Amino acid sequence: MTTEQLDTAKAEAFAGHVVGILNGGMLSLMMSIGHRTALFDTMAEMPPSTSEEISKQAGLNERYVREWLGAMVTGGIVEFEASSGKYHLPSEHAGSLTRAAGPGNMCTMMDFVPEMAAVRDGIVDSFRKGGGVPYSEYENFQQLMAAVSREVNDATLIDLTLPLVPGLRERLKEGIDVADLGCGSGHAINLMAQAFPKSRFVGYDFSEEGVAAGRAEADEMGISNVSFEVRDLATMSGSDQFDVITVFDVIHDQAKPRDVLKNIHNLLRSGGVFFCVDIQASSYLHENMDHPLAPTLYSLSTMHCMTVSLALDGEGLGTMWGEQKARELMGEAGFTEIDVKQVEGDILNNYYIAVKK
Repeated sequence: MTTEQLDTAKAEAFAGHVVGILNGGMLSLMMSIGHRTALFDTMAEMPPSTSEEISKQAGLNERYVREWLGAMVTGGIVEFEASSGKYHLPSEHAGSLTRAAGPGNMCTMMDFVPEMAAVRDGIVDSFRKGGGVPYSEYENFQQLMAAVSREVNDATLIDLTLPLVPGLRERLKEGIDVADLGCGSGHAINLMAQAFPKSRFVGYDFSEEGVAAGRAEADEMGISNVSFEVRDLATMSGSDQFDVITVFDVIHDQAKPRDVLKNIHNLLRSGGVFFCVDIQASSYLHENMDHPLAPTLYSLSTMHCMTVSLALDGEGLGTMWGEQKARELMGEAGFTEIDVKQVEGDILNNYYIAVKK
């Protein structure tokens, strides 16, 4: 390509875009540190303060805090007054950065950046040879997912999410049998069991660590109407056992999602409800161009959701399998009527409701 053919303005604009990506990537790591050290939470409760005052309040080393603040100020996250040498986290910013923000806290997502970076070499090797990186290589993934889902479920599950299914809360109050497949650390099903003591709940997950965490939390909460079992969702057998089966952001990770969905259909009683929460997206790339989290979700898919499936010679649906593919696979499993709903303010998830005829 000659100089005359090159659109220099476009090239310069793109170079600036790349610089922004680099800065954003580095800032995400620093924001993860701010979350882990509770610096954002600390600063949200403080008036404009010096680095010495902030580090003392947070119980951290001042030199590290001062350098971290340099990144936060130049990144437009923390405000700085040069004349007084004081730093301030505006309330408008704290609403996206602190634990008090609940599901609005974007810093919980920042923790996925270093987690994904830790398996980069394995992903590169998979690009060259195929296959994938197994779930066991992700040291903290289950804890990170538990933290994200906890914030959302604590804020919305009982009063906003479950009412999406017509009549479900009333049935739960009367007493029905409910299973949560891929329950992870079990927080969602424990919340449901606590809220609806007349119903009977069971959580299934292939992770012994997750099941142990669910049991421990149930004991701590004093819940007696919930149990947990280590199970492979793709090989579960049985029929007509449950009135409701819930699945929270699990299907797209599965090596054999079609088998899992078929098992869900079999396990439900006639008239039973399959309530599936999964990523809000289209199955077609061009329809995701305006999705505010599309780059993050495609990246998470490459670095985790797709590769853990491929590591088991699985289908590799990936995070962005989308509504069209979800409807197709649920239809194959036997669900003929599938309703899809959204929760206002939740740009991450679709809420699929399917009834077994």
